Amino acid sequence: MGDKVIKFMDTSFRDGFQSVFGARVLTEDFIPALEASVDAGITHFEAGGGARFQSLFFYCDESAFDMMDRFREVTGPDANLQTLARGINVVALSQQPKDVIDLHAKMFKKHGMTTIRNFDALNDVRNLKYSGERIAHHGLHHQIVITVMELPPGCEGAHTTEFYLNALKQILESDVPFHSICFKDATGTANPKKIYETVKGARKMCPADTTLWFHTHDTAGFALSQNMAAIEGGIDGIDLSKSPVSGGTAQPDILSMMQTMKGSGYKIDIDIDKILTAEEVFEDTMKDYFFPPEAKMVSPKIVLSPMPGGALTANTMMMRDTKTLHLYGKVIKEMTEVVKLGGFGSSVTPVSQFYFQQAYLNVVMGKWKKINPSYGNMVLGYFGRTPVEPDPEVVRLASEQLDKPVFTADPLDILEPGVPKAEKILKENNLPVNDENVFIIASCEGKGLDFLLGKAKATIRKVEDKKPKEVVNVSASRIEDPVTGQNTYSINVNNNAYQVIVGRGTIQPQVVSTVPPVGVSVPPVGATIPPVNAPTQTLQAPQVPAAPNSPAEGSATGEPVKAQIPGKILKIEVKEGDTVKEHQTLLIMEAMKMETEIKAPSDGKVAKIHVSVDDAVQTADVLVTLE
Repeated sequence: MGDKVIKFMDTSFRDGFQSVFGARVLTEDFIPALEASVDAGITHFEAGGGARFQSLFFYCDESAFDMMDRFREVTGPDANLQTLARGINVVALSQQPKDVIDLHAKMFKKHGMTTIRNFDALNDVRNLKYSGERIAHHGLHHQIVITVMELPPGCEGAHTTEFYLNALKQILESDVPFHSICFKDATGTANPKKIYETVKGARKMCPADTTLWFHTHDTAGFALSQNMAAIEGGIDGIDLSKSPVSGGTAQPDILSMMQTMKGSGYKIDIDIDKILTAEEVFEDTMKDYFFPPEAKMVSPKIVLSPMPGGALTANTMMMRDTKTLHLYGKVIKEMTEVVKLGGFGSSVTPVSQFYFQQAYLNVVMGKWKKINPSYGNMVLGYFGRTPVEPDPEVVRLASEQLDKPVFTADPLDILEPGVPKAEKILKENNLPVNDENVFIIASCEGKGLDFLLGKAKATIRKVEDKKPKEVVNVSASRIEDPVTGQNTYSINVNNNAYQVIVGRGTIQPQVVSTVPPVGVSVPPVGATIPPVNAPTQTLQAPQVPAAPNSPAEGSATGEPVKAQIPGKILKIEVKEGDTVKEHQTLLIMEAMKMETEIKAPSDGKVAKIHVSVDDAVQTADVLVTLE
């Protein structure tokens, strides 16, 4: 007998994009790589869903439905095109009502998809029941999921082999229709021995013809070991990716897996030369994209604070946007407590985002000073049952801050129909009312409307030309203090004035009157200034206007309304001169996919708005001044 063939799905074009680029990849850029993959004989692709639905509208200014249509066109009618859904959230971050859940399956079938992998981060079977029914009803293959991970040190009470097999037992005893089962480790942290025992136990519990699948990420550095453990336990299929979106936060590479399986009695059925060609094409198509360093790294510390590969880079991308990337280490460290006290839901979207958002708030605002609404709703039961009871004090804080009681019923029972609301928004904005537009509004809300109105902006991170620009009209002068030996340099570059004080080996930037033009470098703190070939003369220090967001300006003209956390300005709801009431929303900030309303602290008049839409602001920056 020959080696047993293990099936695989190529995740390069969905999870690979999400894990490395935060899902921000343009369709036309990857089509040549997809064509090469088809030529290499690959027939099973992850083609959309998850973050690759919303992100196309949010960051790529593209329709995810158009992308899926193009995917099917390139791969042909027989390819198995798979997408990812989040139970009752489907492809949104919030729960969706029944009519939208049904529309999700209908639209993904219409736009060429074959299989939907359907998971719930809490492993609450209730959250998989209706979505699974609609997936099967519309003629799609329903791959039901059990989400797995390793708990941080010091945590216990869930995420054991027994816990996962009990979740499987609940699925098998329910009437949820499914066609295959997947064990999904979005963090790549589950111990290989636990994976082996779980898959082996599942194989004994399931009918012999049940297809079992395993999914992981290489973030912690042992995805290949996890895959081999799953294979030896009896798995039928695994997820693999291609360079340059393999390893690190993404799935293991196809070629690495092939090599790992040598001599094991198992193999994947590939033509190595054709796969090499496909990888070369893929690498060429992605050469202009910015690769975050953390996306290609193994991060052993992730086992202490489990963060999914796809969420990790999406979050670091957003932290770059808000200039808070320096806080990343503290946020990851804070996640241990957030996971421990939150009820041990699996760290996979959307719960992983709830964890990260709460950890972020704990870092920038103080521990548990502010409960993130989504995290709060989760511990209160509005997303379903957490694997264990959340910490009572956190539940109390969430109930108090959100002004909500604990909820124990089925979340679907309290969600109002979403289609009529979406249709109303479309009509109010003179947009076509069709199934695609309704689903875009329902799942993407305001950003979906911006896309349909032509207001969306593409924010794709590509490598830019950084050739230095020619600097002309440079002049400088120096003043030496005879007592301290301190030198004051006044430098003028293209009519922009700067002043630095140099004292005995140290440079202290003292006054910067304007931001340097692009291509002009100002010596950093601690640098050595070369001799200045200009006559020494006494110059008056330039007058420096207050920075636009300085507290001084706000307090000088009225009551300053400041940012409580770093973020990005999403919407401005008032105009200068408007009269506002206490608690009226002035603007909306976005940070880590959280929308925060900034409200008026008192009645007053808007004297000045200091920010614009898309501005990145820091804690204590003045946003609005009231008088």
